[in-house]
Amino acid sequence: MATTAPDIDKSTREERLEFVRRRFRCIANCETCGNCAFLRGRDAEDVYAEYIEGRMSFVEASMSHRGMKNK
Repeated sequence: MATTAPDIDKSTREERLEFVRRRFRCIANCETCGNCAFLRGRDAEDVYAEYIEGRMSFVEASMSHRGMKNK
């Protein structure tokens, strides 16, 4: 598994979707994970839809979810 998000210019939609699914899979250890807290009850595929579709980078999608502007 890739540890960094695939670049939108060098990856397919399927590769980006697989990255998001693997990155945010449940490991059943909420005390050490933090994924659910970060996603705030939303599905990772919804949060990262713009990234999966190649319209923004993974970092931009993360910042957007956090309510931050990309500078």
